[in-house]
Amino acid sequence: MLEPKGRVILISGASRGIGRALAGALYARGYSLSLGARDPAGLAASLSGWDPGRLHVGRFEATDWASHACWVAAAQARFGRIDGLVNNAGASSLMTLREPDEAELDRIWAINCKAPLNLIRCALPHLEASGSGRIVNVASLSGKRVRNDHVAYAMSKYALMALTHAARRAGWEKGVRVTALCPSFVRTDMTASVTAVAPEAMIQPDDLAELVATALALPNTAAVAELLVNCRLEDTM
Repeated sequence: MLEPKGRVILISGASRGIGRALAGALYARGYSLSLGARDPAGLAASLSGWDPGRLHVGRFEATDWASHACWVAAAQARFGRIDGLVNNAGASSLMTLREPDEAELDRIWAINCKAPLNLIRCALPHLEASGSGRIVNVASLSGKRVRNDHVAYAMSKYALMALTHAARRAGWEKGVRVTALCPSFVRTDMTASVTAVAPEAMIQPDDLAELVATALALPNTAAVAELLVNCRLEDTM
């Protein structure tokens, strides 16, 4: 396993939900963190008790590619290295095939597909320089099978799976390992309106954080391409 101390991990969408749980889990293990959020001042204020020597907070707006480059550059300048990137920020969509909306499709594509692609592009040279760079893309079981009519969301997560495997190929020779985390229902704000599964029966963000931490710590010789995580039995999984 890779030693966390001294390694620097970037997490997008770190203000709440899976991202916040992951930040807490990785900080407790000894990682240094650069956390991306739309409201960096608010996020920084909520982490006032954390060691400033191991913490950097930057502005990340999924639809603003300039913010991606600035965040990655600031993290590199702050710590002198980048060892991992977790593309956690994402959005849901209720758009269906029978009622398409081009603006909605563009929105979900920009957040769930284009932003992770650009963040990987920005961070990849630093991850390759690490020799053991790690990328975790928080996808979804909706990127592995289709169980409802929310076509825009499913399309975006299938595309994120393709991006994951493209990044695996691109960085493999220089020690970059890429994992897609594919959960079903997770107990976060995004699933607050879900009625198909009770909140207490959903995956807990802290449990997903444990899996991400494991993927980040595995050596180059034990790469995991996809982690499928469910809270209920499905014949197709």
